[in-house]
Amino acid sequence: MTPSELEKAYLEFSQNLKKWAPDGIIQINLEGLSEMGLLNQEDFDEEEPDDITQSFHVEETPDKITLFNEKFAIWIVPKMIDETPTTLTYISQIQKAKPMLELVYSTSGVYNTPKFILKVLQHFLIEMIDTDEVISSIGKKT
Repeated sequence: MTPSELEKAYLEFSQNLKKWAPDGIIQINLEGLSEMGLLNQEDFDEEEPDDITQSFHVEETPDKITLFNEKFAIWIVPKMIDETPTTLTYISQIQKAKPMLELVYSTSGVYNTPKFILKVLQHFLIEMIDTDEVISSIGKKT
């Protein structure tokens, strides 16, 4: 995907969010982090050599950071919402050379730090990869 194709997809998703994310934006909070199993301080302190977020090309513009590879396109967008610094993260899977928005999550307050944003991103990416592997293995003989 070219940067202009990625930008076009981002604009479509962000301008028509109700269409592309009918379930809305996932608010990251203490309860959500607990459900994801992301509250262990040791997980945040250690650097993981196989960190999935390191396998992306990065394009930074004044309004957002775009991460992309052959499977995913991700936009990390800082905004001010109700006078609160907030980051919206859009995660799309690339299918047939076109991004398809999977989910959008929002971090604000104490959760609006790069470490939290990337840990949550990694959690969702691993979940999507695992789900895809299960789906693709259905019907295959082992």
